[in-house]
Amino acid sequence: MQDTFVTIARFPYSTEAQIAKGRLEADGIEVFLRDNLTIDTDPLVSEAIGGVKLKVLAKDEERARAILKSIKAYSVDDNGNPIVCPNCKNEHIEMYTTINSFKSLMSFLIGLLFFTLPFSARYQYKCEDCNTEFPIKN
Repeated sequence: MQDTFVTIARFPYSTEAQIAKGRLEADGIEVFLRDNLTIDTDPLVSEAIGGVKLKVLAKDEERARAILKSIKAYSVDDNGNPIVCPNCKNEHIEMYTTINSFKSLMSFLIGLLFFTLPFSARYQYKCEDCNTEFPIKN
């Protein structure tokens, strides 16, 4: 069981995964990336196949997760201050895009039909601790 690889993180693009891989290898942890070549060939399939999987040996899982957690960058405001969750007051906030309006849906469909990138997207924040979703404050 100690010689098997386990997935400890997923990334939408291989560049982010390569950075994490380099950091873990610098600490002597053996790392394997899965699906990075597929996503490098066609980045639009990243969401469909679950992104680039960062895998480490099972015996190194706990140490690798601790290293990744220590270097993870969370969302900050325009002044560089961490964004705080309005519900639990923690600072583990991620930004993500969502299609929750007619304009965003139409943008997505036009992009799909004409093989272009969407020109309208909605962004929101999500707290990793309590899963509260809240909009970006202007």
